[in-house]
Amino acid sequence: MTQLPHPPATIAVPPVSDVPRHVAIIMDGNGRWAKRRLLPRFAGHKRGVDAVRTTVRACVRRGIPFLTLFAFSSENWRRPAEEVSLLMKLFRTVLERDVDSLHTEGVCLKVVGDLSAFDDHLRLLIERSMEKTAGNTRLTLTIAANYGGRWDILQAVSAAFLANPELRDDPSRLTEVQLAQHLSMAYAPEPDLFIRTGGEQRISNFLLWQLAYTELYFVDTFWPDFSPQVLDRAIESYCNRERRFGRTSEQVEQGQVIPDYLSGAKTEC
Repeated sequence: MTQLPHPPATIAVPPVSDVPRHVAIIMDGNGRWAKRRLLPRFAGHKRGVDAVRTTVRACVRRGIPFLTLFAFSSENWRRPAEEVSLLMKLFRTVLERDVDSLHTEGVCLKVVGDLSAFDDHLRLLIERSMEKTAGNTRLTLTIAANYGGRWDILQAVSAAFLANPELRDDPSRLTEVQLAQHLSMAYAPEPDLFIRTGGEQRISNFLLWQLAYTELYFVDTFWPDFSPQVLDRAIESYCNRERRFGRTSEQVEQGQVIPDYLSGAKTEC
């Protein structure tokens, strides 16, 4: 069976530390931030790019190795055509202007989602940006664009069956490990901490598989006002939670070795 670099939390209990390995953020509230200032919605999106830059630097300084940002969902195509067009233009501009600085900072950029919906120029920019930063290891920054959690699971199931033809005769043999290695973010550990700004309390089809055991943190702050201080409060909340992954508090305290019923291996707690 193929071994993932970071097995799903339902298979192996991941290490827990004061610094989350992976922070995932839904950057919500750009439009409302602009509306409160009597500005067009797009002004909020442009200001939100500044918050992205600040957050990337903050994660680098705090030693967080993975950061994933939900930039554009598969449902966002329902927004007014003018706003969608401006968002695509902003995405192109950011790739053209920021990739060199990301590369200098040692950031590896990845973009996940159904990229086939983007125009040729944008896809080329994405490809070149990922190639340029591929060797960097200080922080892996993933931008989820035209991404949906249901899409991700469906494409992973299809890919798993294509890679394992024997499953067609007995689909029940499909395992979590076989499926997980085909998810769009198989290279990253599952998020330890999920943050959503803007006051809404839902995950909105974001990383449905990967958030199974993630600690959720919701904050009223609109994304353009997100700061390292808000990030630190989210991390503090994360550090004050007991991550049991199906175990009892006593087992966590004792650091017991528990049997892994899915893989037959044992996991050190």
